[in-house]
Amino acid sequence: MLTDTTTELRTTRPSLLLRGVKWVMARRKSVFPHTATEFEALMATRDLPRDAAMPTKFETKYRVHWWEAAGQKTVTLHPRSGPGEWHMIYFHGGGFVLPMFKEHWPLVEAMIEQLGVSVTLPLYDVVPEASYSAQDALADEVFAKVSAEHDPAKIVLNGDSAGGHMALSLALRMVRAGGTQPGKLALFAPWLDLTMADEAMKSVEPHDIMLKIGTLRSCGQMLAGDGDPADPQFSPLYTPAKELALLPPTRIWTGRHDLFIIDSRSFAGRLRDAGVDAKLYEYEAAPHVFMAITPTKESRDTLSLLKEFLQN
Repeated sequence: MLTDTTTELRTTRPSLLLRGVKWVMARRKSVFPHTATEFEALMATRDLPRDAAMPTKFETKYRVHWWEAAGQKTVTLHPRSGPGEWHMIYFHGGGFVLPMFKEHWPLVEAMIEQLGVSVTLPLYDVVPEASYSAQDALADEVFAKVSAEHDPAKIVLNGDSAGGHMALSLALRMVRAGGTQPGKLALFAPWLDLTMADEAMKSVEPHDIMLKIGTLRSCGQMLAGDGDPADPQFSPLYTPAKELALLPPTRIWTGRHDLFIIDSRSFAGRLRDAGVDAKLYEYEAAPHVFMAITPTKESRDTLSLLKEFLQN
């Protein structure tokens, strides 16, 4: 089902379970308000959010190590048998403004179980209570520590949504600094352009049950603060080709009912043109970060492809 040499359509219709989950999600209150005005009002009046607690079963199921980087909480999970061949640094999504969701923990569990990897999760302080620079400092320190203890060639940077942005941005900062690169990049529905500039997104927006263009633009400006959200520092879609060319092999997974599918296609093409070993996997009618719905066929396929990526 190849559509070109970089993009592959993995499913032509959503699984029955995925359709059912989408039906339920569409009838629940959205994580993000559907207008910029509602989003800004919520952010102005909210209590400081907290990360969803790690399931207690993880304490006996895995080797758990809590630590701090740049003054922020971080946890490393190893399989019970010991550190995996690959060490994944995983950045959770949430628009940079929301903490770890309870839905992230089953996804992490599935990756440890199915891939045999160790996973480090930076539980970063969120915007606007913290700054993007504090999030970057955490990411940089986490990679420095993990790469000092584990072969960088066997480190994979991963993340979903804003977390995919954080994983990619970390790799690009290392490119610019001439530093050690991770072995691979795996991005789940990454947010690549904070300005949401591509007009093609408007055709996807009615189908996206979670994300809306205006809300995301407001959120992106909140992250950038006084900076320009279109700057490659904030929007890696606009990274110069000479920098992209130095990235490690990269895989991207995005659903076709996800606003980010448009920029995922553009970015995969830019990576290909820069000579990077890159591939985008698309899933028909799948919503934003569908791989977190771990019982679905689509999620299982994503992890199967990720396992294959790490093995080859």
